[in-house]
Amino acid sequence: MNINLTMIGQMVSFVIFVWFCMKYVWPPLTQVLRDRQKLIAAGLENASKAEQQLQQANEAVGNELEAAKLEANDLINQARNRANQIVEEAKAQAKEEAEKIVQGAQSDIDLEINRAREELRQKVSELALTGAEKILQSSIDRSQHDAMLTKLAAEL
Repeated sequence: MNINLTMIGQMVSFVIFVWFCMKYVWPPLTQVLRDRQKLIAAGLENASKAEQQLQQANEAVGNELEAAKLEANDLINQARNRANQIVEEAKAQAKEEAEKIVQGAQSDIDLEINRAREELRQKVSELALTGAEKILQSSIDRSQHDAMLTKLAAEL
C-alpha cells in the first residue's frame, strides 16, 4: 500500500465532502444567518425608533407638565387676587357700616343733648319762676308764665 494513494483517496473524499457541504449544507446555513442578521437589524432599528418615540413622549410630557404648572400658577394667582379683592370689599363694607353706626350714634347723642338742654331749660325756667314767685310773694298769671318761659328758653 502506498501512502500517496491513501492520501489521494482522502483528498478526493475531502473534496467530495467539501463540495457536498458547499452544495447542500452551506446555503441553508448562510440563509439562516442572513435571516437572523436581518431580524437583529430590524430589532435594533425598532429599538432605535422606540427610543426616539420615548424621548419625544418624554418631551411632550415635560411640555404638558410645564403648561399644567403655568396654568395652576395662574389659577392660584387668580384665587389670591379674588381673595384679596373679597377682603378689601369686606373691609370697605365694614368701614361703611361702622361709619353708619357712628353717624347713627352721633345723631342719637345730638338728640339726647338737645332733649337734655330742653329739660334743663324748662327746669331752670321753672326754678327761676319759682324763685321769682317767692321773691314777689305773689302768683304770676299762667299764660304770662308760659310766654315768659318760652322767651327765656329761646334766649338760653
